[in-house]
Amino acid sequence: MPAKKKPRPHAARPSSDIGALALSLANRGAEDAADVLRQAEGRQRLAAKVPSWTAVEGLRYPPRLALEQCSGEVAARYKAEVVRRLLPDGGAMADLTGGFGVDFSFIAPLFSRAIYVERQAELCDLARHNFPLLGLKNAEIIEGNGTSQLEVLPPLDLLFIDPARRDGAGRKTVLIEDCEPDVARLLPQLQAKARFTLVKLSPMLDVHRAVETLGCVAEVHVVADGGECKDLLLVLCREAVASPMLHVAEGPLRLSLNLADEAAAQPHYAATPAAYLYEPGPAVMKAGVFKWVAVHYGLEKLHPNSHLYTSAALVPNFPGRTFRVRAVSGFSKKELRDLRATTDRANLTVRNFPASVGELRQRLKVKEGGEAYWFATTLSDGTHRLIDCRKIAAEGR
Repeated sequence: MPAKKKPRPHAARPSSDIGALALSLANRGAEDAADVLRQAEGRQRLAAKVPSWTAVEGLRYPPRLALEQCSGEVAARYKAEVVRRLLPDGGAMADLTGGFGVDFSFIAPLFSRAIYVERQAELCDLARHNFPLLGLKNAEIIEGNGTSQLEVLPPLDLLFIDPARRDGAGRKTVLIEDCEPDVARLLPQLQAKARFTLVKLSPMLDVHRAVETLGCVAEVHVVADGGECKDLLLVLCREAVASPMLHVAEGPLRLSLNLADEAAAQPHYAATPAAYLYEPGPAVMKAGVFKWVAVHYGLEKLHPNSHLYTSAALVPNFPGRTFRVRAVSGFSKKELRDLRATTDRANLTVRNFPASVGELRQRLKVKEGGEAYWFATTLSDGTHRLIDCRKIAAEGR
């Protein structure tokens, strides 16, 4: 392969205005304009996603799709946290779907031998350039298909797989069998090769379906950051597991339980909202541990299917949003008129309610935004209520 032309110094610097940079390069007729733009845009995009990488001088960046698909730093550090607990003595690992290498860069330092496998030659070239700059001097880079490499890799302590979740037409896929590689089909080979396999799956995948499909899931991890569910991780082992451990990470909060604990939980139900209302965050919503959360935090649920909680006294560190209840309204014309008189703006949420946010907003005739948060929901006796709340800031809890 011919040697690549080294980029000019400005290729590594971020640009606050990519459009202006593109115009400047076009006016100057720069021969390497496309590469300069890609490097500037790549550094800019990664500055928020993986800030520790953009602090390293000289890194090279891939096309936009690889940047969009790579993990963020919070999620990558969480994976390393899981692996460190599973394998405190390290050993040997391989990432079968290396990509841009963000996850690999955080996991590899925990092992004496770390193998990066990637089928795209361009990403392998970037790995060869970037990994030494990131301190990964012992990384072994293999250009090839991860599935094929399974046959020739040495015995390992850990395999990491992030299957491609797009079909041949570029459409997003969710089900395990629709991703590439199909982890369920590869399961016997994975179990024969490594003590543990850490699999990253679509956050849209149903947790219980994933566990049932694979059968040897030791741990399930649901990771949220910035109000969004980022990762669904499964730790696979060599034996069948009746009920895996479920770990929920919502920002700095960590919750751990057995997957069977949710079915066994017996929460209390409130007749009406008390002084405080709690809305679970994306990790709890994805994990589906609604009954267990109520029991764990000593809260009452409003309805089996509403997934809202209440308490008379403030409960700190709830994994989601906390509100102070100002009023509880029915849906008669007078009650709605009185509620609308308090504000012309409100943030609307519907939970287990027979209307969409758009339909409800049209009926209430209130604009979006402001300090008011209105929850339209169903109470335990089946009645519909509109709960007027004000958000309690996390730092004030």
